[in-house]
Amino acid sequence: MEENQPVVQLEQLTYTIGGRTILDGISLDVYSGEIFAVMGLSGTGKTTLLRLVSGLIRPTAGAIRILGQDLTDMNETALNKVRAHMGFVFQYGALFDSLTVRQNVGFSLYEHTNQSEQTISKAVAEKLHQVGMAESEDLFPAELSGGMQKRVGIARALIGDPAILLYDEPTSGLDPVLAATIDALISQLRQELGVTEMVVSHDVKSIMRMADRIAFLYEGQVRMIGTEAMFRASTDPIIRQFLEGNTEGPIQVI
Repeated sequence: MEENQPVVQLEQLTYTIGGRTILDGISLDVYSGEIFAVMGLSGTGKTTLLRLVSGLIRPTAGAIRILGQDLTDMNETALNKVRAHMGFVFQYGALFDSLTVRQNVGFSLYEHTNQSEQTISKAVAEKLHQVGMAESEDLFPAELSGGMQKRVGIARALIGDPAILLYDEPTSGLDPVLAATIDALISQLRQELGVTEMVVSHDVKSIMRMADRIAFLYEGQVRMIGTEAMFRASTDPIIRQFLEGNTEGPIQVI
């Protein structure tokens, strides 16, 4: 790849299901080492966008390029090779209740490699240390707080040393203090590991304090892409209503 080529590139991306268009002609670029956030109302297609980027679902039209490779017509074997460069952090951690933290974080290594228990345990310990969860390997998810479960979910996404991390509502369900600690961790991982991070969320405070650039989705389309300062200066009534959380304005409150 060329140095300035986007690591994630979406061109006129469209996704329709059951006769309903969820995403309509989405185009955006995410660059190496960037924290790029996608925000918008609940149900506006943010999670669908992440699922498309990760290859979990296929677009109706348009192109998705990850690290210069077009996912659009790839078979599952080729997709898996690209997915190996991505880590996905699910909204509520999605940990297996019956498995220990070690087994959850090392799940992909246990299932898809022939690495020894010692090698996997070492890798798990390293990732847990990176997210501030050292020496928690023998705990079960039920013994963890919501914030701790989020950290373990991030450690699991890191286990394959991905170039790109995808976060689905990483602060969902957390109080403001815990949300701020997860935001700080996301920024820290970018700084320490050099990963590119793509975050979808409707948490305005969270996005504004950590994102380099932000895309705002509205009615299936990108309404604006810009920095925090550009969003704060926007006079678009829909952007203003969303940022300020007002009930009155062009966004219909149901």
